[in-house]
Amino acid sequence: MFKKLLVANRGTIAIRIIRACRELGIPTIAIYSTADKDALHVKMADESVCIGPAAAEDSYLNIPAIISTVLTYGADAVHPGYGFLSENGDFAEACRRSGVNFVGPAARHIRLMGDKPRARRIMARHGVPVLPGSEGKGVVELRDAQASARKLGYPILIKAAAGGGGKGMRIVRNDTELARFFPLARAESEAAFGSRTMYLEKYLERARHVEFQILADNYRNLIHLGERDCSIQRRHQKVLEEAPCPVLTPKLRERMGKAAVRAAKVVGYSNVGTIEFLLAPDGEFYFIEMNTRIQVEHGVTEMVTGIDLVKESIRLAMGEKLRFTQRQVTYSGAAIECRVYAEDPDTHLPSPGVVTNHHQPGGLGVRVETALYDGYQVPVHYDPLVAKLIVHAENRALAVARAKAALREYVIDGIRTNIPLHLRILADADFQRGDYGTDFLRRFEPAPVPVEAPRVAGRAS
Repeated sequence: MFKKLLVANRGTIAIRIIRACRELGIPTIAIYSTADKDALHVKMADESVCIGPAAAEDSYLNIPAIISTVLTYGADAVHPGYGFLSENGDFAEACRRSGVNFVGPAARHIRLMGDKPRARRIMARHGVPVLPGSEGKGVVELRDAQASARKLGYPILIKAAAGGGGKGMRIVRNDTELARFFPLARAESEAAFGSRTMYLEKYLERARHVEFQILADNYRNLIHLGERDCSIQRRHQKVLEEAPCPVLTPKLRERMGKAAVRAAKVVGYSNVGTIEFLLAPDGEFYFIEMNTRIQVEHGVTEMVTGIDLVKESIRLAMGEKLRFTQRQVTYSGAAIECRVYAEDPDTHLPSPGVVTNHHQPGGLGVRVETALYDGYQVPVHYDPLVAKLIVHAENRALAVARAKAALREYVIDGIRTNIPLHLRILADADFQRGDYGTDFLRRFEPAPVPVEAPRVAGRAS
């Protein structure tokens, strides 16, 4: 058992980790920036330490400061959550060198699977299907991207080789768009991940984004916990997720699950992770990437399996063996997660401010994970995710109805949120039929405002 665990994160995931540690009997240390001095995770932890100024690079991304805090306050474990340093191999390695347990995979696995071109080559070599893409170690210059595009054929997707979360991604459909968007995607990748290396892959129209949750111990035991459909995305950022995927047959689920397990096993992976696939309309599926951390949407898997993924990640980091076999994993009902963002539901612009009234929905099968409370100042410095509403019911239709009822009950005054957008999604006839892909949210984008031609004097209007 760990004697003390430092939570290297903030917001909803920090609270989720603190709660899991409480159940396991592990004291916690929260770190926080000056902008988060009144944050809920700071109040909930057994100890809290200010790590630096508001800017993430000076606080939540400051590896020396975090390691110093771990050692000074006597923690023997660090949980990175998601985002920030969760997929940073240097951070995992710094923990190991300091004699501190990193709750996650080994640094070598983070680096290996974080290098997307290399991960694709490994998957292809071991029979995991991958989309056609640029070969080699990645693409840095536009001329090389143009050469790859000619081989692949449009449409193609530009992706950051060193990161995820939708940053550095652009869909391009012709040479003109490639010349325009490649430098922009490369600059975004460099700002987010410190890397100018990109890679290109064939873009699938009307595809679904389906991911499989992985659990693995240090003794070569590895299982999956079924899939999540994460196709409801805006600019490659997930908005709503559900489990199970509405269109997966038992046979296809078994095929994809076996491929996910094989993908993790060939690299000797351990702890929690996610294998992400694109599912084409013809039923073929292709490896996209592996996320070497807990996912934002892990709650829907917890709801349908009854397995606490955060506690399991801690147990696995303590060297325990997996407590389940693949046959022991069962699924019950359907779950939906709505990510609540502090943003305008129409323009999607951030909406920081003071929460003046916060009322969470409740009832059977309703779960809310949030760091909000009355009087809380939502900062402008970080990701706008402020809550996750997760519902569970005996079937998908009831889960949709339960999610709509809960969203109507949810009150967050003082800031604007995307709750109205979620209600529009859930009311959509195609969504209710489960007939959607990664392009679904385009229908909710505001129509461009027509530019009125200038009037000419003397002309009738």
